Amino acid sequence: MSSSRLLSPLYLLSFSLLLQLALATNPLYHFCSSSENFIPNSPYEMNLNKLMSYLYSKTPITGFGSGSLGWSQNQAYGLTLCRGDVNMTDCLACVAEAETEIRKRCQFNKGAVICVSDPSYFNEKSKELLGKLAEEAYVSSKMFATGEMQIEESKKIYGLVQCTRDLSSVDCKKCIDGAISELPSCCDGKEGGRVVGGSCKVGYEIYPFVHA
Repeated sequence: MSSSRLLSPLYLLSFSLLLQLALATNPLYHFCSSSENFIPNSPYEMNLNKLMSYLYSKTPITGFGSGSLGWSQNQAYGLTLCRGDVNMTDCLACVAEAETEIRKRCQFNKGAVICVSDPSYFNEKSKELLGKLAEEAYVSSKMFATGEMQIEESKKIYGLVQCTRDLSSVDCKKCIDGAISELPSCCDGKEGGRVVGGSCKVGYEIYPFVHA
């Protein structure tokens, strides 16, 4: 899963399609409500299609859009929100991508939420955290370090680096730096990733994975 700039959740409304948006193409989180579905080519779907076109045109102007269309059981509600630092062009692209993804992942669900985010930011933060831990580990007698970093108001990433103790301090640092440089090839934009070599390993997750 791609990840970056984790976002605070929105409450799911009945018979609604909510898109919480940031800047990229891979969903960070999505939820499909199983309480009620709609029939393809039904009046509800026609209202939903029109509503999404409206949100697509309105949201990039202010970064926020909401609306409803139809009546009774055929009424569709929608809400879109782009992150505050996203420009109009990126917001527009993100609304389109989020609509495509939520329709694939929550096909025919009347209720759904999707959050998409910026993997490059997440990559930067995970690299920054592991780089700091590398500085701690190579001068430690255990050649081991763990830590965490706040990436949003209520979100953190957690990291671990370790070398085998037959390495010199200098070689430990080189090994960890090399492992960190391999992360983009295996774990680009992912919420968690690990590189394990013969003499060192590095890893990060969005949840605590190290015993206290």
